[in-house]
Amino acid sequence: MNEEVKDLPEILENTIFIPALKATTKDGVLAELADVLVEQGAISKESRNAIFAALKEREEKMSTGMQYGIAIPHAKSDLVSCLITMIAISPNGIDFDSLDGDLSTIFVATLSPTADTNSHIKFLAEVSRNLSSKKIREKLLEAKNLQEMKEAICG
Repeated sequence: MNEEVKDLPEILENTIFIPALKATTKDGVLAELADVLVEQGAISKESRNAIFAALKEREEKMSTGMQYGIAIPHAKSDLVSCLITMIAISPNGIDFDSLDGDLSTIFVATLSPTADTNSHIKFLAEVSRNLSSKKIREKLLEAKNLQEMKEAICG
């Protein structure tokens, strides 16, 4: 089931962008991500609870809160047939048990099919590399739509 791995600008074309998360807690973020996936037609309404559970289960194993205000919630599921990517912003920040103890403001989320071992890793590696730049993170935090998000990450 490993589909051809796409480059970052190509993946970002289909990324769901949320410029202002409403959630204020870790579980709230995961629930909001699952809700937006339903709203955007990326998953069925019937799959929502299972996707939320998969994201939560992964988070319970080890927090995906990294450093520099970045969190990378992700999960694998047989309920999706291809890589689904989301980038969300929390203007006020959320406690995501990050490595550096800071609040998370940038969320890079993925869902991928259980059998797909490559695409989400490549996407997360490329996005993480770009987001290591403070300037790029600042531009992303100011993004108001998908086009601005892509320009911030890809330049």
